[in-house]
Amino acid sequence: MGSAPLRQAAAEALHTAYQWLQSGTYTSKTEAKLRSATGALSIAAGWLSYDSGRAGDAHSLYGEALAAARIADDPELEAHAFGCLSLLAKASGRPREAICAAQGAQTVARSLGSSRLLSLFHMREAGGWALMGDASATDRAIVRAHHLYSQGPSDADPPWLGFYAPGELAGLESLARADLGQHERAASGAEQAVLLHGDEYARNRALYTADVAIQHAVRDRPEPEAAAEAAGRVLAFLPEVRSDRLLQSLHDVAGALQRHSRVPAVADWIEEYRTTTATGGGRA
Repeated sequence: MGSAPLRQAAAEALHTAYQWLQSGTYTSKTEAKLRSATGALSIAAGWLSYDSGRAGDAHSLYGEALAAARIADDPELEAHAFGCLSLLAKASGRPREAICAAQGAQTVARSLGSSRLLSLFHMREAGGWALMGDASATDRAIVRAHHLYSQGPSDADPPWLGFYAPGELAGLESLARADLGQHERAASGAEQAVLLHGDEYARNRALYTADVAIQHAVRDRPEPEAAAEAAGRVLAFLPEVRSDRLLQSLHDVAGALQRHSRVPAVADWIEEYRTTTATGGGRA
């Protein structure tokens, strides 16, 4: 759908929830549940803000979710909020903050009994270490994430964790490899992520396919034809996948391919990309 058109609806729902908290009449047990639900809604609204390029709004909303979790004594929500803050910090170029928030999420999540949830937070930590350029710490976090993931699902896994499928595990590792400059491993991992997602999570597949194209273009021994082929697969997701993030990824792909513009396949893709985006393809 794209996050931008949903952000306003989420903000309105959150406003309603806060009105209930302020003016409603309820028992203490109901108050705790309402605060937890409001915190979860803050995370959803925060994601939509982050995903549509409003990092400041996202940071504020994740902070509200963290406060709600602590007031309601909800460790699952607290861990989720810390995990979101880690993701946001990495995306904003603050690796130390990303690492600390991911470790905070791990500390809270250890009591919840969900190995998959801990795995995700170790992968978040790996992303922070990779952005810092610490390959050893990145590898340790990735190994731990895979070990925890291999322990399988459990009844303690929160419903929102459903996105963290094997394809996402591979994809997050590929992003860390890319930040470390391990472009061949990053391209292979992103391709694996696309394959493991199968027919699900179309936008994630599109974004990881864009990563494949970029990594082929910037590796030590560039493969421009492979990059152009992957880039062509990304364009095929438009206009069904409507996402500003996908359009930004395509812009990044175009920038990476520009250095190979004399290769016929690349030149053809650049022309197709310009034509597609000029007509508004993919924009929500």
